[in-house]
Amino acid sequence: MVEMKKALITGITGQDGSYLAEFLLSKGYEVHGIVRRASTFNTARLDHIYRDFHLKGVRLFLHYGDLSDSEQISNLVYNIEPDEVYHLGAQSHVRVSFDTPSYTGDVTALGTTRLLEVIRKSGLPIRFYQASSSEMFGSAKPPQSETTPFQPRSPYACAKVYAYWMVRNYRDGYGMFAANGVLFNHESPRRGETFVTRKITRAIAAIKTKREDLLYLGNLDAKRDWGYAPEYVEAMWRMMQLKKPDDYVIGTGENHTVREFLQRSFAYAGLDVDKHVRIDKRYFRPTEVDELVADTRKSKKDFGLDCKVRFDDLVKVMVDADMRAAGLKPVGEGDKLLEKKFADRWWKAD
Repeated sequence: MVEMKKALITGITGQDGSYLAEFLLSKGYEVHGIVRRASTFNTARLDHIYRDFHLKGVRLFLHYGDLSDSEQISNLVYNIEPDEVYHLGAQSHVRVSFDTPSYTGDVTALGTTRLLEVIRKSGLPIRFYQASSSEMFGSAKPPQSETTPFQPRSPYACAKVYAYWMVRNYRDGYGMFAANGVLFNHESPRRGETFVTRKITRAIAAIKTKREDLLYLGNLDAKRDWGYAPEYVEAMWRMMQLKKPDDYVIGTGENHTVREFLQRSFAYAGLDVDKHVRIDKRYFRPTEVDELVADTRKSKKDFGLDCKVRFDDLVKVMVDADMRAAGLKPVGEGDKLLEKKFADRWWKAD
């Protein structure tokens, strides 16, 4: 009988963490996730897969913890003895990192070091995945690959660069299976509400229901390589199944401006951008990243990266989901897209 694999996920309550938990459960894993204690419920993205641990056959378990608490991280690793650790937890909002640089460094950078050191000291053959970010490339000339030098342009990006190199050092110095997944922007209906794509699609629903009339945004000219989050968490798992650990860029290989996402989202919903959108300079970053686009040749060669949900698909899926959440009838193309074009995938429409 094959023993069930165990995985530990930091950041399990976030967009990527919830999709990854869903994916690993579909693969037969026992999944453990670290949740920060809060006075309000913060597990909404897991509600559809969570079951009370008293019930028979439960394979998803949540544990309180914090990346600033080495003792609790150590307790969890020693007690769970995971086969794989997926480190997704961070202060991950780029604009907010300018307001909280010390906190961002403590959680996003040093939190990674704490986790790596606990795994090293445990002596267990644990495979470690680090959620690195395309923001690390900053002002580097596109397209960006695994060999592109980092030129970070935010406290968040600087913290992620530190974490990236710590992963490399633990891999080289201690022989640990430690991999960096350098993910470019990836979105979904579960994206945080303050991130620009979700801010746009939620505003469409709010305007449609007459709860709001105006949407305020910052820089519309930034170019990003946008993909669909469920496909990216599958890529995380695939790189963790390789014989040797390495670092991989994950993206679609094409980019679009924020303005394009805005215009296509509004056009899809039948709304006028000029009537409902205003620019507020408070949403601009002190230092901006102008253009990011992934060079994914290595990922395609080593584990067959194949991102099928493209930019226009992503717009439709996200707008339809937020319209449905607001009690509106979705346009419907986004739902049909996931149900038919990608019926062979493990994920379904939110």
